[in-house]
Amino acid sequence: MTETIKQVWLPELIYSNGKFLTNHAVVVNSDGRIDSISSVDLHSDQPTIVLKRKALLPGLINTHSHAFQRVIRGRTEYRSQHVTDSFWTWRELMYRAANRLEPTDVYASARMSFLEMALSGITVVGEFHYIHHSREGKPYDDPNLLAKEVIRAAMDVGLRIALLRVAYERAGFQKEPNPLQIRFIEDAETYLKNLESLLGATDSDTVWIGAAPHSVRAVSLEYLRAVDKFAAQKILPVHMHVAEQPAEVSACIEEYGRSPVALLETEGLLNERFTAVHAIHVTPKAIEAMAKARANVCACPTTERNLGDGVIPVAEYFQAGVQVSLGSDSQTQIDLFEDARELEYHLRLQKKERNVLAPVDNNAASSLASRLFKCATVSGARSLGIDGGQLQPGSFADFFTVDLDDPAIAGASSQDLLANLVFSASRSCIKDVVVGGKRIVEDGQHRLQEEIINEFTTLQTRLWQ
Repeated sequence: MTETIKQVWLPELIYSNGKFLTNHAVVVNSDGRIDSISSVDLHSDQPTIVLKRKALLPGLINTHSHAFQRVIRGRTEYRSQHVTDSFWTWRELMYRAANRLEPTDVYASARMSFLEMALSGITVVGEFHYIHHSREGKPYDDPNLLAKEVIRAAMDVGLRIALLRVAYERAGFQKEPNPLQIRFIEDAETYLKNLESLLGATDSDTVWIGAAPHSVRAVSLEYLRAVDKFAAQKILPVHMHVAEQPAEVSACIEEYGRSPVALLETEGLLNERFTAVHAIHVTPKAIEAMAKARANVCACPTTERNLGDGVIPVAEYFQAGVQVSLGSDSQTQIDLFEDARELEYHLRLQKKERNVLAPVDNNAASSLASRLFKCATVSGARSLGIDGGQLQPGSFADFFTVDLDDPAIAGASSQDLLANLVFSASRSCIKDVVVGGKRIVEDGQHRLQEEIINEFTTLQTRLWQ
């Protein structure tokens, strides 16, 4: 043993390399990375954290989040004055909420979202951040003030964060500027200057920066090319809303004579650093193009069903070899196990059959669950361009534990435990959450939980009275 060993974590089961191991421990170095996953007998003389009746799994990765939208949870679930409610009517309500938030409110709402994420086993979040200016639409003295408030919130909670700074230029093709979007909009030169400044202000293995052109409707092609060029030079992940709504696809065809994915392909903007968020209304040709470019997709099933967006064609993406990650998006519900199971359940309802996404060459009890769990871990890490999603020597010591005696999963064996978690677990199962070897949740509680909830409750009272 070397002097760099900091701690030994000893649960009953460890999920590593696609199976649960018994009589093994996770050994963590002082730098917060895994030294080894090895036999318990090798570490009998080391300080050990015993996790009785618990299983330990790699931390979940939430690829797509709008943290501030936590303030509108439950406040859009009614019939508006419109004949038909849709994504577009919901969006107007969301904009109005966004325009009421001061910097301290952005921080408080982000802390609330990130607390919920931590309590649900999430250790990394990709924050698609697009509120940049003051309520009057003026840049702050520090144009990255609000981005830094969101980063500060994640660091307070203890999560790793990929801050995906959003580029927003216009209301849409041939549309007048929308006054509700004044906090989002920057020209390309200003955006790139501010993005580069944010890159220079973060130097930590808990914070990454990425570029995020909002959508083809929100940025022009020239703007999009400029962002892509900058991201390529800096080797940044690029995330973008793509084909979430049929109206977006129609508008893109009207402007460019091509669908969103076809536009991205012909412009050479698809690559392994690119993630198409939602990517619901796509053709087989578009899926083939994304697979050929090794681009990623992020599905947000809870939000997509809440907004009536449609069902993402995950079976076709899997068949083509496209990696699909998961996001909590609008924070209607923060539970990546729920999102993972809905990838499958939505298709069951659509196709009227079971086990749609199950690998055809593997009949193991947890083969389908393993595929869905990878969406919540490994695929998320790839999308965000970070080290994570699995437990192996050299990787970050980011993991969570579940109580094997929790009523939702009680009686599960090591062969079907993962299926029990993916298809039946609730947040009550999750007991410990560790990031970089530091426990941020213990026995289902976060040390700042009461403070964060009280602060958020005060914010909600002030916003909505």
